[in-house]
Amino acid sequence: MSARTHTRTPSPSVGGVDTRLPWWALVLPVAAFVALFLLIAGADGAPATAGDPTVGRLLEQIQQTLPH
Repeated sequence: MSARTHTRTPSPSVGGVDTRLPWWALVLPVAAFVALFLLIAGADGAPATAGDPTVGRLLEQIQQTLPH
């Protein structure tokens, strides 16, 4: 008598993580990035530092190094 072999049908949740994400899992990081970007972009008129001029020079050097 021969033994029966069982075949499995692949299912999306077998052996892994559910790949569906809730809507807020994408919206919250994007909203945080946009908020931080707007804070940085809106700081053009603000002084770099009030006490330490070396930090201001470092920020100016970084700004000149980055492409526009």
